[in-house]
Order: sequence, then C-alpha cells, then structure tokens
Amino acid sequence: MSIIDKVKEAAMNQFIEVIEWLDSSQNTLVYRFPVYQQEIKNGAQLIVRESQAAVFVFEGQVADVFTPGRYTVEGGNTPILSKLGAWKYGFNSPIKAEVYFVNTKQFTDLKWGTSNPIMLRDADFGIVRLRAFGAYSVRVADPAGFIREIAGTNAHFQTEDIDEQLKRAIVSEFSDAIGEMKIPALDLAAQYKELGEAIRGKINQDFSSWGLEVTKFYVENISLPPEVEAAMDKRASMGALGDAQKYMQFQAADALRDAAQNEGGGAGLGAGLGAGFAVGGQMANVFGQQAGTTGGGSAAATVPCPACGKQNAAGAKFCADCGGKMEVAQVPCVKCGAQLREGAKFCSECGSSQEKAKCTGCQAELAPGAKFCPECGTKTPDAA
Repeated sequence: MSIIDKVKEAAMNQFIEVIEWLDSSQNTLVYRFPVYQQEIKNGAQLIVRESQAAVFVFEGQVADVFTPGRYTVEGGNTPILSKLGAWKYGFNSPIKAEVYFVNTKQFTDLKWGTSNPIMLRDADFGIVRLRAFGAYSVRVADPAGFIREIAGTNAHFQTEDIDEQLKRAIVSEFSDAIGEMKIPALDLAAQYKELGEAIRGKINQDFSSWGLEVTKFYVENISLPPEVEAAMDKRASMGALGDAQKYMQFQAADALRDAAQNEGGGAGLGAGLGAGFAVGGQMANVFGQQAGTTGGGSAAATVPCPACGKQNAAGAKFCADCGGKMEVAQVPCVKCGAQLREGAKFCSECGSSQEKAKCTGCQAELAPGAKFCPECGTKTPDAA
C-alpha cells in the first residue's frame, strides 16, 4: 500500500460510521450531532429511535427527514442522496452534511401564568381583574419546520430557549378566549376544562407555523382581586345565614353568654351575671320586638316585669332592670278560668284562691266545680 493510500485510509477512519443520539436530558428539543468537518462516511449507519427525527441539512437547506428506524447512508439507498449533489471523489467519498436530531416526544408540565392582571367586564361585579395560571404539554409536530422557524443553527436547543415566547402567546390567547366566552366570574371554576380546550385550539393555530403542537392545556386556577373575593365570601355568608332576624337573635344570645362570663374586672361573679342579664335583655329587646311605632312616632307597647314590675318593651325575654325572665308560664284560674301567672295564689280577675280543693274523705285534689271525688266518690261542698 502506497503512502497516499495510507493517508486516504487514515482520513476515512476519521469519518463518522454510526450516527445516533441518546438523550440523557429532559428538556432538549434539538441536538446537532457532532460530525468532523461535517463529513459523513459513505455506508454510515443512521439510527433514529422512537420519539426522534433526524434532519439532514446540506448547504444550509433541509435535505431530508428520517423517521424512527435504521438507515445505511450510501449511494442510491436513501432519498437524501439525490439532494446532496454529485460525489466528486468517487463512490467511497464522504457526504458533507449536518445532522440534527429533533425530540418529538411530549414535553409535559410546562408552566404558564399571567404576569399582569387581565381586565374583564363581569355581569355581577362590573369590571374585574383576573389572574390565572396552569400547565401545558407541547411537542414538535414538524421537525423540519421547527428547525427552519425556531431552532436555526443552534447546536443544543432546549425548552427554556422558547419558554418565554410560548408563555406570551398563551397569555395573549387566554385573554382573547376568556373575553369572547363571556363566562361570569362566579362560574369560571366550573368551566376550566371547556376554557382549556378552547384556548388550546387557538394556541395551535399560532404554534403550527413554528412546527409545534400543544397536546394538553390546563387551567389550574383563576383568581379575583382580594376585595372581590371578600365580597363573594360575604355574599356566601349571607346565603348561609338564611333568616337574618334569627341570626341577630342568636348573636344577642351569644352576647348574653359572654357578658355573663365576664366578671367585670374583679367585681364578682354575681355582678358579672347581673350585667350580662341586663345587656342581654337590652339586646333582646332591640332584636325581638315587632315594629311597634304607629301613627308616625307613637311609643312602642310595653309590658311589666313579672318579678319587679319594671316596664319593658313588648317581646322582651329578660327584664332590662333586674334581668328576670319576662316569659312566664300561664295557668287558668280555678274559679273563672282567667289566665294567671304560674304560681299565683289568687286570681287577679275574681280574687279566688288558687289552692285546689281537697276531698274530705280521701284528701285527693278536686277539679274546679267537681261535685263528687273521682277517687272515692265522696260528695263535695260544691254539690250542696
């Protein structure tokens, strides 16, 4: 073998024989295979794995795209050879080309969010400002188009290199979609899925020109300004209360309990209870009374306290003066049937004693007007 042949053989051994890419990262979109002087040996093996595409670039132009499989790069075997031009140095001469591996898998859990609030006209709250965030998945649908439009001659193109551009496009389409759909702010949470699908369709119209496709789009949260959320909480609280009058009475009862537990800074439990009854009675008077003014400003009706006689507003449950209970059980008079306070000894209408008569024979209590004892049958004084 001549010296010239040995030099040629050494030069040929420098050429790449196997072209493949094992991706050890999680975010690489495009990887340019390192080829010495961009010369590929005739007969080299090209291995393209699943979720990959190999793009050959010759003289600055995309020559061919290889899908998953194993290829032998030699004369007449692949369509690329018809585009690489004539081989000037014979059948065994190298092919001068660049090889880009494009990752076609789905890149998941990419985040998006609004950096500034979005203005929206809402039927319930007027003009509101919304913030939103979520996640999406994207993949390279057109490897050749992606290299032409986005990656260019970048030897190592990652998702971070296009992340900000994608986010701006997403937020723009999100703002447009939420304005067109006119979903009330109170109903947004129930429309996340429909909103995500609508936005994904709009985004893919833009991304397709870059060779990309959004496969999944999620709206995780849409939040309102704190003051609007506070108003929504208040509205929900009012709905949960139901009857406002009963709620006010319940609050008065709570105030009564708190006042009774407060010992007034050392004044003693009795004084604390007295103050609590007084405060509770006053609050109950306010919340428990009916509309008591008639004729444009006449005084409200009052009733006396059964314990101390102090006049209190009608409907009051406790006396404002002594704290005594205003509502007392009533019983009929044993003589005339008039309604009397339970425990009364004489009727306020007829003056009859309220002590029940007893049978002279067996001492059993007799009903008013009874002529015979129901126990022993003895004739009563009323039967005379």
